[in-house]
Amino acid sequence: MKILVDVNLSPQLALLIKEKNFEALHWSEIGNLSAKDEEIFNWAKKNKFIVLTHDLDFGAILAATEADFPSVIQVRTLDVRPHILLPKILYLLNTYEKYLTQGALIVLDERKTRIRILPLN
Repeated sequence: MKILVDVNLSPQLALLIKEKNFEALHWSEIGNLSAKDEEIFNWAKKNKFIVLTHDLDFGAILAATEADFPSVIQVRTLDVRPHILLPKILYLLNTYEKYLTQGALIVLDERKTRIRILPLN
């Protein structure tokens, strides 16, 4: 799986995910930090990356476009420090790989994880 870490999460998180044998890039390695979410979404779709974000807009884009890819992992936790997020993200990637490769919106919050299969309609 290929993971695109959005600008609202630390570039360090992408490095830590890479160390765990996933292909991971932070948006700052690819494009302009002020790029609109639609540009990031389209890049991820074209290049078959899963978007990892702390931004609700990607879920809205999935709903508005009825897209079936890219998968999006929305982190809705208060503490987004890389060393705190990494075990949670690795768990999601390993546990829900089937859904992520097929197309899913996964929301990770403090208490639970919610999964919606794409397209959202």
